[in-house]
Amino acid sequence: MPTLEHNALVEMFREHPELAPRLLETLFHIAVPPHASVAVVESSLDQLIPVEFRADLVLELRDASGALVLAIVLEVQRDVDPDKKFSWPTYVTVVRARKRCDTIVLVVAPDAGVAAWAAENIDLGLGLGNVEPLVLGPAVVPEITDPAEAEHETELAVLSAVAHGNGPNGLTVVRAALVALGRLDQEHALVYFQLIWNALREPMRQALEALVMERQIEGEATIPTFVQKLIDRGKLEGIREGKLEGIREGELKGKRDTLLRLLARAGIALTENESARIQACTDVATLDRWIDNALGSKTATEVLS
Repeated sequence: MPTLEHNALVEMFREHPELAPRLLETLFHIAVPPHASVAVVESSLDQLIPVEFRADLVLELRDASGALVLAIVLEVQRDVDPDKKFSWPTYVTVVRARKRCDTIVLVVAPDAGVAAWAAENIDLGLGLGNVEPLVLGPAVVPEITDPAEAEHETELAVLSAVAHGNGPNGLTVVRAALVALGRLDQEHALVYFQLIWNALREPMRQALEALVMERQIEGEATIPTFVQKLIDRGKLEGIREGKLEGIREGELKGKRDTLLRLLARAGIALTENESARIQACTDVATLDRWIDNALGSKTATEVLS
């Protein structure tokens, strides 16, 4: 089951789709095709075989005329999973065949060991072809220690804190990210803070707590007030529960939107009651089943069975 950290990272790129191509250019030094828009599309990658693959996110880059110039399959990977070495090439070939455009896999892997594993070339057979995932891990994500830079690139600063928060400059990196969070609305700031906090090991958590106490004594306001209160009161578990619910609702909305797009593409009209039923559904498994049904059905009754 996807964790809070997994879902929070996916939502980061869902809410800021332009982040992925920007990182490809700035961190991987890839010549991304000129484009006028970046959009999130459905992540269900079905084929004419009785297997379905579901990526975390698929992004489309289109030029000013609306033509597709690049598709990015984004995967968040927190653990080594040998099955991914078979599914990632599938993602590339299916999206490339369906959309008739260049396609790459971008893996977000905060752990250095997982990132090194994910970056290995995937041999498709006899050395005659391979897929090379691009991996956003500690070796690629910079250490952002300047609060001004963190405010300018908040999401990258959060990724930096997750990737480097336990390193030699960890406290400085985390502090810069927390300063940047003070410019966000509280809902997003809380999710990002929880993401950073969960990535920290106990020594660094203690160091952060000590820093917050020191700043309070000195009367400095360099760390957002809500962070100070959360650490002081030990409310992190409560935040976890509340934010998990927020992340879950975001996941449900994404699945509802995917289902509605598939129905529209299939020309399946919905009654008012059927639309209300979809919007009222709060069960991920049910929405997944309806999405699967939509791929081969001709009526709303078949889809919502």
